[in-house]
Amino acid sequence: MEIKALGMEHFGEAMALSQFAFQFQRTEQELEKIKEQLQEEPADRHAAFVDGRLAAQAMVLDLEIFVGGKRFAMGGVAGVATWPEYRRQGLVAKLLVHSLQEMKAKGQTISLLAPFAFAFYRKFGWEMHTEYKAYTIKSAHLPPRNTYEGRMERIYGNYSLLNGMYEQYASRYNGTLVRTEQWWKYRVSSRKPGQTAVYYGASGEALGYMIYEVKTNRLTVHELVYLNEEAREALWSYIAQHDSMIEEVALTAPADDLLPYLLPNPRIKQETIPYFMARIVDAEAFVRNYAFTEASAEDRFVITIDDEHAPWNAGRYMLEIGASGNAQLRRLQQDEEAAEAIRTDIGTLTTMLLGYLRPAQLSQIGRIHGGADAINRLQIRIPERMTFLPDFF
Repeated sequence: MEIKALGMEHFGEAMALSQFAFQFQRTEQELEKIKEQLQEEPADRHAAFVDGRLAAQAMVLDLEIFVGGKRFAMGGVAGVATWPEYRRQGLVAKLLVHSLQEMKAKGQTISLLAPFAFAFYRKFGWEMHTEYKAYTIKSAHLPPRNTYEGRMERIYGNYSLLNGMYEQYASRYNGTLVRTEQWWKYRVSSRKPGQTAVYYGASGEALGYMIYEVKTNRLTVHELVYLNEEAREALWSYIAQHDSMIEEVALTAPADDLLPYLLPNPRIKQETIPYFMARIVDAEAFVRNYAFTEASAEDRFVITIDDEHAPWNAGRYMLEIGASGNAQLRRLQQDEEAAEAIRTDIGTLTTMLLGYLRPAQLSQIGRIHGGADAINRLQIRIPERMTFLPDFF
């Protein structure tokens, strides 16, 4: 068995495996578009070859996400697949460990993936870090149509306009993607078809947009972005203007969305859907770039991190958080005396720093171990910020 980079010379073999594993079929024309996309999007592709045959593969997209309003280099794991005759031989495990090593070398301090099974990827350090609400609203239950000072305008293309609003909106959350021109061109346009409507305020400034389509009496909102309450109300009034041609509206929203509270009748169908998983790749580098909450004085914690598959993270550290929120993880030497305060694993550390669960919650369910005082002090220094990911890969 050999793990090596998967070049375009293996495109046909790789697509055959992907189509089999994920149960889809593409025409020759569609495959040519995929090939063009793969050549334009920055990514590393790894494969396990057994006796010279392609047995398993994985792709790591070269992306960035917002955490605390800052950009973090992120490796997006996607397209993990194995031919049936090579399954349960540890090939994917080897590919994942190899991918982690490559991500660290490239400076990608965190990784995201969409799991086919949460339990499988938990074994390798990824942990659930975000979920979303899925709404289905009958047209009779839509928010009332209100007048607004600005105007709605349907547009075509102009991703630079949309991206400016998207980044202001996305940077409020942890785990949202920094979208590139290629991402809009290939990913957003293909996964979110239909109409795009932009709301301009009275001053002429673009304050929000929605990407949506109407089909078989249903309006599906693929993306709803607003920068203030005025834009939110205007966009929902615009949605309600479609009431004569639809029976219901479907959309997804961040887990902290307050729409039901704002409806005249909040008894709508809503589900909470577990979504992506995340994993810190390089704990020391991630913490150096992370913005903790400011305080009147420095805080210090002894913290032990367990990480079986990225041994460079495993060990005993002094977490030093300055009053300004800057921090570092300083590895403690074996002979350096310090009483252990907190112990956790890399997945739990990830979900905690991204804000999906708080330290006190994680302590309650036995995912963090340590004294109540240390855990409470750490919780005070971790900013409260919701996770969200309106994309897929």
